[in-house]
Amino acid sequence: MCPGGERILIKTQRNVCPWALKDPLSLTYHDTEWGIPLHDDHKLFELLILELFQAGLNWQMILAKRDDLRRALAGFDPIQLSAWDDSAVERCLGQPNIVRNKRKISAAVTNAKAFLATRSTFGSFDRYLWQWVSNRPVINAFETIDQVPNQSSISAALSHDLKNRGFTFVGPVIVYSFMQAAGLVCDHLKCCDQHPNTRQTQAATMDRPQACHPSERKDVCEN
Repeated sequence: MCPGGERILIKTQRNVCPWALKDPLSLTYHDTEWGIPLHDDHKLFELLILELFQAGLNWQMILAKRDDLRRALAGFDPIQLSAWDDSAVERCLGQPNIVRNKRKISAAVTNAKAFLATRSTFGSFDRYLWQWVSNRPVINAFETIDQVPNQSSISAALSHDLKNRGFTFVGPVIVYSFMQAAGLVCDHLKCCDQHPNTRQTQAATMDRPQACHPSERKDVCEN
């Protein structure tokens, strides 16, 4: 298991980032979404809104409420959200099992409008976003969770530009978390099975020819 100070609630023989072992939902998210390069505009908008709602809270809570937030927020459809008025925001506040915060819901509407404007300017939000990392993920190789930063010079610059484009709740810390989630930055620990270098090593090991005598059975052959 990778080193770290997180409270471990899930036992596994795999090497994964410690924060993912808090609950099954976090582990699934870690394995199937976090840090994987994302280029779908709709999914990028969803992540941006989820990060907005996480502000001041924890990611476990947001993951647990994700489906309810999706239902309450028009399926994270920026076109529908951009048309919301004050009465729609008030109705959303009455939805069950969501983060009932009027400022955040209103910010989601504001960001939907800014998202559509940015997409119109660049052809896609994906194109706008990935230019900030020269269209290639930044692959870090931190060994402990304490070494992982909560912001970077790129997230600070991107935050500034997003604000100029009309986005809100997009400070450098929230933006860096978004970059991690969308795979612009890979902050899986070096020891984690999901780190690109680890996956490449594992793939090379699996592809290595077996040093097995022809007369021996394959299933007992050793590397």
